[in-house]
Amino acid sequence: MTTSRPLSPRRRVRRTWARWRRAGLSTENLVLASLVGLTLVCAALYAAAPQMWPLTLVVLPMFLGGIFLGPRHLPWFLVFVLGVLSFAVTQQEDLQPRIVIGVVVLFLLGFITLLSSFRRSRLGVAGAQGESMLVDLRDRILSQGKLPKLPANWYAESALRSAGGSPFAGDFVVASRRPGEDRLDFVVVDVSGKGEDAGTRALLLSGAFGGLLGALSPAEFLPAANDYLLRQNWEEGFATAVHLNVDLSTGDFTVRTAGHPPAVQLLAGSGKWIVHQSEGPVLGLIEGAEFFEVHGRMRPGDAVLLYTDGLVETPTRDISMGIDKLQGQGERLLRMGFDNAARRLIESLGSHQDDRALLLLHRRWGPAHRPRPGF
Repeated sequence: MTTSRPLSPRRRVRRTWARWRRAGLSTENLVLASLVGLTLVCAALYAAAPQMWPLTLVVLPMFLGGIFLGPRHLPWFLVFVLGVLSFAVTQQEDLQPRIVIGVVVLFLLGFITLLSSFRRSRLGVAGAQGESMLVDLRDRILSQGKLPKLPANWYAESALRSAGGSPFAGDFVVASRRPGEDRLDFVVVDVSGKGEDAGTRALLLSGAFGGLLGALSPAEFLPAANDYLLRQNWEEGFATAVHLNVDLSTGDFTVRTAGHPPAVQLLAGSGKWIVHQSEGPVLGLIEGAEFFEVHGRMRPGDAVLLYTDGLVETPTRDISMGIDKLQGQGERLLRMGFDNAARRLIESLGSHQDDRALLLLHRRWGPAHRPRPGF
């Protein structure tokens, strides 16, 4: 005859929770029931011993309800909490002005929480769940800008900074390389606006542009992106972009811009910079826009920088002077090596009140091309 071991408290809680779930109780209903019980306990403690337990006890269930309850249950729960609070207060024999003022403050807090629940009803999920969904959406879409794996003789790095340090920004990078092909595509985009205002549109565009970049030829990308933006009918529905297409086997590349600052190339042999100025209108403004390309070649040791105007333009500095400063600062910092150079550059340039994005592509020296000492 075997005897069963006594269940640990954790396993008992799990079994009880599973039993309730099988009975048809949803997670939110269980949370609601728990919060109702907590509210009654807080009100009973205050009514029984107001000298010991403060009136602000009911803030705890209100706060937890604002986090875990969805828009369908939260308004009714707040009404319930305030009703229980009113009943508990009326049971007191001596209503002092301090208690009355506390009740008024709690009612105002409940009203503010109620208004926030109405705004949340547009999303249809609880606060904690809604925030988790938004963060997950941001991470999934921005992962499309993750730089692909490159051959050993190529190095790429991107760096993004948003206005005010927010995780949402209007600048983003999209990259694409098809398996087994030497074609590599980079796009740096600057959406109108900055910070969180432009962040939602940047999230949508990064997903759309990532799909277009991998599916279309280099010449078709910017026209298709322009058409996509025109169909959105946004009030601030424009963006600038620079598109770099590179043949990794030869180093030949093309650059196309749409109202965007030009790409710059560092020539390792001479230490000089080339500005690749192409022509094209801003995306989302003109139907049937044409985008002209410029050609170049990256030899071993060369580097190309793509960037947004937040890196080279400030309220007190013209963009042409900013590009000159980028070249001077880039020449100084790149002497220290190309690894993490994009992060060093973006921290030392541009306005911290504007979104900034920078992409660096470097063709490393191979064994056959490495310069000899003294040259």
